[in-house]
Amino acid sequence: MANTVELSIAKALNAGIRKAMQDDPKVLVFGEDVAKLGGVFRITEGLLDEFGSKRIFNSPIAESAIVGTAIGLAMRGFRSVAEIQFDGFVYPAFDQIVSQLAKLTNRSEGHLKMPVVIRIPYGGGIGAVEHHSESPEAYFAHTAGLRVVSPSNPNDAYWMIQQAIQSADPVVFLEPKRRYWQKGQVELDQPALGLHQATVLKPGTDVTIASYGPMVVTSLQAAEIAQAEGVSIEVIDIRSLSPIDFGVIVESVKKTGRLIVAHEAGTFVSISSEIAAKIAELCFYYLEAPVIRVGGFDVPYPAAKLEELYLPDADRLMEAVDRVMAY
Repeated sequence: MANTVELSIAKALNAGIRKAMQDDPKVLVFGEDVAKLGGVFRITEGLLDEFGSKRIFNSPIAESAIVGTAIGLAMRGFRSVAEIQFDGFVYPAFDQIVSQLAKLTNRSEGHLKMPVVIRIPYGGGIGAVEHHSESPEAYFAHTAGLRVVSPSNPNDAYWMIQQAIQSADPVVFLEPKRRYWQKGQVELDQPALGLHQATVLKPGTDVTIASYGPMVVTSLQAAEIAQAEGVSIEVIDIRSLSPIDFGVIVESVKKTGRLIVAHEAGTFVSISSEIAAKIAELCFYYLEAPVIRVGGFDVPYPAAKLEELYLPDADRLMEAVDRVMAY
């Protein structure tokens, strides 16, 4: 019988980090308020009691220093799990991430490994103020030398955080904050997928919807609505934004002939832009309609009272389904 337990995404991340710290004494966790408080979302709750202040500790409110510390510790053989408290707080650390962390292994001809995980809660849906609901993934996916991933469910959260910590390369680990309390079954014995594999969550024959992170649940909701209307949608969880597992998407599009790419971020120069371009290149003769992208609007993230108008929902996805089916 499978060794499974039901956890929320938040609790699965906590369990995954705890397991990584138990398995490797070189794993250190730090960031703003992560120790006694357990972080603002309580992802690291209880770890201080188990591992002590030498392995999990609070940082100053200085994101550049957080990432700089992680880089220095990596040079000394440690594996850092550095938390950026909110997505919009990452920008003071941007130079450290893209100019130093992403490039040091290449700059040293492979002599310096950078086993650093940067945890970033991202996306909207929690009614927060400015700089607390952004989707900065495209900045990092564009940067050579970084791996960028995002789980959408508790099982992936549990395993992907461990796989990220085990990586010799720096990983930007994006956590869909509005899904932290979403529960699901976690398989504790072995991961179902590698860190950078996409997966088909719901088979279908008419349209493919590819999404990641917080939009996966929305995509599955749209698929249920479409099924009631006689349209069969295949839902793909991309999971890894750099590298992207295009093979799974290509095989699906060859079957359905139609692709919608969905995410919360604006669509201009985005993950969906890259996927649309690549699928147009690889699947030109299979496409029955143009690739359609559904995302947030290309404006700064709005005030909380307007965010439900900004965030893509099942209705906006269904409008895209109608459009691709009309060709």
